[in-house]
Amino acid sequence: MDGTTGSVNGDTGAEMEVFRSFTIEAAHQLPNVPDTHPCARVHGHSFVIELWVSGSVGGRSGWVLDFAEIIDAFRPLSEQLDHRLLNDVEGLANPTSENLAIWIWDRASTALRGLSKVVVRETTTSGCVYRGPRGR
Repeated sequence: MDGTTGSVNGDTGAEMEVFRSFTIEAAHQLPNVPDTHPCARVHGHSFVIELWVSGSVGGRSGWVLDFAEIIDAFRPLSEQLDHRLLNDVEGLANPTSENLAIWIWDRASTALRGLSKVVVRETTTSGCVYRGPRGR
C-alpha cells in the first residue's frame, strides 16, 4: 500500500481522504433517556457507517489505499454488530450513535492507519461524525 503506511515507490504529493460505506441492521434501546422518550423502547435502524482514511496518493498505485483494506478492517466489527441488539455488545451498554462511532473507531483504528473519521447514520437525516480522541 502507498500512502498511509509509507510508500516504497513515492507519492504524488496529493493528500486525500477516501472512504467506504457499510450498512448494518441492528436494534437498540437507550437506557439513559426518560421512559416516555421513543428511544427508551427497543427499536431498529439500518445504520450506514462510513470509515474515512486520509493519506497521500501513491505514485505507483494511484490510490491512498486499497478499499479492500477498509473492508477487511470493518468485517469483524460488522460480524459483532449486524442483526444484533447493540445493548448486548460488549462496550455498548448505552448504544447511541455517538458511542457506536467511538466503539468502531477504537477497534478500526488499530487496523487502519490514517483513519480520519467514522460516520454513523441511524436514519437518512440523522447521524454523527467522530474524528478520534482529542490530542491524538
